[in-house]
Amino acid sequence: MQYRENKKNGDKLSALGYGCMRFSKKGTAIDQEKSEKEMYEAYQNGVNYYDTAYIYPGSEVCLGRFLAKYGIRDKVNIATKLPHYLIKKPGDIDKFFDEELQRLQTDYIDYYLMHMLNDANTWQRLCEMGVKDWLEQKKASGRIRNVGFSFHGGTVPFKALIDAYDWDFCQIQFNYMDEHSQAGIEGLRYAAARDIPVVIMEPLRGGRLANLPEGARREFEKVDPDRTNVDWGLRWIWNHPEVTVVLSGMNDIRQVSENVRTASEAMPGSLSETELDAYKKVLAVLEKSIKVGCTGCGYCQPCPKGVDIPTNFAIYNQSYTDGFINAMREYIMCTSLRKVQTNASLCVKCGKCEQHCPQHLEIRKELENVKKRMENPIYKIAVPIAKKILNY
Repeated sequence: MQYRENKKNGDKLSALGYGCMRFSKKGTAIDQEKSEKEMYEAYQNGVNYYDTAYIYPGSEVCLGRFLAKYGIRDKVNIATKLPHYLIKKPGDIDKFFDEELQRLQTDYIDYYLMHMLNDANTWQRLCEMGVKDWLEQKKASGRIRNVGFSFHGGTVPFKALIDAYDWDFCQIQFNYMDEHSQAGIEGLRYAAARDIPVVIMEPLRGGRLANLPEGARREFEKVDPDRTNVDWGLRWIWNHPEVTVVLSGMNDIRQVSENVRTASEAMPGSLSETELDAYKKVLAVLEKSIKVGCTGCGYCQPCPKGVDIPTNFAIYNQSYTDGFINAMREYIMCTSLRKVQTNASLCVKCGKCEQHCPQHLEIRKELENVKKRMENPIYKIAVPIAKKILNY
């Protein structure tokens, strides 16, 4: 495993971090046994950074049980997040923090983030509620070792937020599709120039860069036919010396093995000009085919009317990249052949989803586009017939 130094405190952090948002499910609950096997495989191969959050259903509990079972709490770094958007009064801060400690079966957090802190004004509101003093007290007592924030937004507000406090680290979305969007390369370098470690989320854009359309995939194969899309995606990020940790939401042993191998090989500045040129060609293909830049993070959920927004967008994009017929079959199966439907036409345009979207997507407008494309005359004929056959 490759390790990169936290210049603020000297911690040696594994270049690959374990993102705990996408654990496998058994029914509606996290599959604890399977998730533990995957996390332990990562741990045995040197992964020492595990990222979770208060609002990831069951995630903190799953991670806490795993660390307690193997007795390795002091061998790893726990990163979790304060849901500041749920805080109504100062006393709520301790309530959420204490609950997180209980879930994680620990008495301290190594890397504590303000979750989805997207502008300096929001930070100022939290300071007025006493969060700055609270954080300093927790750091002084050792209950929090490092204070940071996770961010979705543009470069300008990111820089303003970096300058608003003496942060110990930060977390941003960064991948070869987002080099010049979100905080971007400019934001990454701005933080690194201040010795603020940068943790990367959405390295594969919610899996989109792992499942490239054939035209894009061919550009990579011309350079190295044996390297996977995932490998290409992660190598691009680790090529940047400013990056400290890259989070991957692994939920398969094979994913763990592949990502560990890549993390051990992908050093800063190791990509050749030929390889870097391949990314440009892949981007040119992707920009022609992807219609909605949804990463599948799920922050827009739950929809009051039950629309599964990430799935609708994923299949809508698929209809352009992987063929319309396959996407139509997927759309019917995944949104409409269910006891409770989740298709795009259920949207009533209330706008609640857009208030929480880290990508700032025009979700209502895009769902209307999904409806027009996917819920066509074929769909309207096929769904009732299929439901009758399947006795729905």
